[in-house]
Amino acid sequence: MASSTVGAQPSFSTLAISTNEPVVSVDWLHANIRDPDLKVLDASWYMPDEQRNPLQEYQVACIPGALFFDIDRITDRTTNMLQLAIRHAFEIDFITFYDRKALLIYQLPHMLPSKEAFAAAVSALGIENKDGVVVYDGKGIFSAARVWWMFRAFGHDKVWVLDGGLPRWCASGYDVESTAPSDAILKSSAATEAIEKVYQGQMVGPTTFQTKFLPHLVWTLDQVKRNIQDKAYQHIDARSKARFDGVAPEPRKGINSGHVPGSKCIPFPQMLDGSQTLLSREELEKKFGQEGISLDKPIVASCGTGVTACILVLGLHRLGKTDIPVYDGSWTEWATQPDTPLSTSVR
Repeated sequence: MASSTVGAQPSFSTLAISTNEPVVSVDWLHANIRDPDLKVLDASWYMPDEQRNPLQEYQVACIPGALFFDIDRITDRTTNMLQLAIRHAFEIDFITFYDRKALLIYQLPHMLPSKEAFAAAVSALGIENKDGVVVYDGKGIFSAARVWWMFRAFGHDKVWVLDGGLPRWCASGYDVESTAPSDAILKSSAATEAIEKVYQGQMVGPTTFQTKFLPHLVWTLDQVKRNIQDKAYQHIDARSKARFDGVAPEPRKGINSGHVPGSKCIPFPQMLDGSQTLLSREELEKKFGQEGISLDKPIVASCGTGVTACILVLGLHRLGKTDIPVYDGSWTEWATQPDTPLSTSVR
């Protein structure tokens, strides 16, 4: 579908949108897409076994004016578990140390980058602190929630997920660009280059986006370990029940399934309806209540690599729980440590 003029001049500023509401509708975006202080990001990402290329799909069909945010590249470049693997080589017998592809197993994907790296990448995309940001993905609500959380973790609360994502945008009859502008592709490449320069200690271009890291939104391995004993936080896991129970394999080779002791499973699709939009407040309250989660007590969320946990956080945000942390390393980190306990339902 070719691009056409979308919407009229915005009837109100993005600043008028409440940051207590984590999503905006496609109708709202269509009406406000020309606001110069609004940036739209395609943050599509898919599981490895889906064999889909989000950048290629973005280049074929994207919301007009959207930039591509690559969560595989705008990430920490230092978190690598190779040393751990070597140290425990006898315990991890599936690795081939001379096979470079096998070594990639040990890199923790999607870990939050440093505040300097995030600032550099977002600045390369042309985003400023004054901007409102709307994030969408190709599934409805999936990886976009991760980028929403990333912005919030770095102190930017003028960020929302597009409810229903690209599928709902298209189903509503709104046009897409059939060829992404070359400028947008260049900006995406520049964001990746900026991240790499920061981690290599090189100079980067002007920074238009300033970060303020909020550590209470990001949990570490040690915090999860302490919580097993303290039980101060209710730990909820967004993976499938079969993976949580240890009866289905993890999508990443060499990682056992199961769960953190004491955690509870709320698969992320339970936050969404059939059209992949976020459930109403009443329906969300019911879902959490059915799983024995008290909204009056602290909560921490995790998943496989820190992506779908953010969908649980999105739902909790709608319920007024705006300070829910994510265990960033999630199950990929937990299950590959030599001294972390794993629970399953298998007897």
